[in-house]
Amino acid sequence: MTAYRYRALNSQGKLVKGIQEGDSERQVRATLRTQELRPVEVAEANKPQQQSRDGFKFPQRFTRVSASDLALLTRQLATLVESNMPIDEALQATAQQSRSSRIKGMLLQVRSRVAEGHTLAYAMGEFPQVFNEMYCAMVKAGEHAGYLGPVLEQLADYTEQRQYTNQKLSNAMIYPFILMGVAVAVIALLMAFVVPKLVGIFAHSRQELPVLTQLLIASSEFVQSYGVWVVVGMIVSSILFSRLLRDPGRRRRWHRLLLRIPGVSRLLTALDTARFASTLSILMASGVPLLDSLRIAGEVLTNLVLREHSMEVAERVQEGGSLNRAMQASGRFPPMMVHMVASGEASGELETMLARSATNQERELEMTLTRAMTLLEPLMVVMMGGLVLLIVLAILLPIFDLNTMVN
Repeated sequence: MTAYRYRALNSQGKLVKGIQEGDSERQVRATLRTQELRPVEVAEANKPQQQSRDGFKFPQRFTRVSASDLALLTRQLATLVESNMPIDEALQATAQQSRSSRIKGMLLQVRSRVAEGHTLAYAMGEFPQVFNEMYCAMVKAGEHAGYLGPVLEQLADYTEQRQYTNQKLSNAMIYPFILMGVAVAVIALLMAFVVPKLVGIFAHSRQELPVLTQLLIASSEFVQSYGVWVVVGMIVSSILFSRLLRDPGRRRRWHRLLLRIPGVSRLLTALDTARFASTLSILMASGVPLLDSLRIAGEVLTNLVLREHSMEVAERVQEGGSLNRAMQASGRFPPMMVHMVASGEASGELETMLARSATNQERELEMTLTRAMTLLEPLMVVMMGGLVLLIVLAILLPIFDLNTMVN
């Protein structure tokens, strides 16, 4: 059976939408008529959009879900599978529990593939924007080992932890960015509207203005004349820059440049290596072979240069080298992580040591960001106060000179 998205008119003539399973579009239309619904449009769910005669467009193929939604549906699916419910029934129950029609349609499409005899990993692989390669690899390993329920629980924990970490990083940066935006807006408003009126009293004066006042007047005139164009130029430049980074070669050069900037390099390396260690740990704990785990874990790295180094690590391990020596040879992984991996290989607890190393990296990253944001906030307040002080001095200095001349 396949999931179909429909629009239909009820007995009161109101348009209703929903998801209905069926073997064909004709069967779905017949089912809707038995429910006293008159079909207007029926199409397979999560397929490329099609425009009907009346202009209605079905959504494009399902692209992504939020981390919280993915963690929730994974947790629900794990609970149902561990209660010995068949996979197709668990998928249907999870779909019925979802409030999002997109998620419901996607889960019903996965269920239809499972009902056709495909594995759950194969069915989820048809939605790579939702279930990435790591997710599908873990599900595949869980199906082969007969531990699908516990693996899904691990996936839910992993997704929730990633969401929690990303949320903490985002929250740490919200206030400084808001403060910076307010500071820039206040200075721009002062220069564009307030300063011209205050310095207008000096326009007809033959008095030679102080250098600071002259700079203020010139800056104010520049903001009035070109301020809008500067903002437009910044927006256009950011758009062009993002488009240029779509080219892998340019993006790789940009990522290499970031790794050469002190402070930024340490931050990006800590973030990506923590993600690498955490992903590798959960993949190996789920029964995925080491080489496959290394390849998949490397794909989750956002920096292309670090991703290349992770691929080199996988190649060295494939050639027979140990993981810790391969990581040490790359020179990109923190020494503490390398030592913990060596300890894990020696004791046979590599998964545990990788998870512990990822936790340490994330904790250190959080502390670093907290310290940086703690220093940045008062620094921005001082800078904003300094700029306002300069504006006030530039206005008051000519007034003091006038009073001196009068006396």
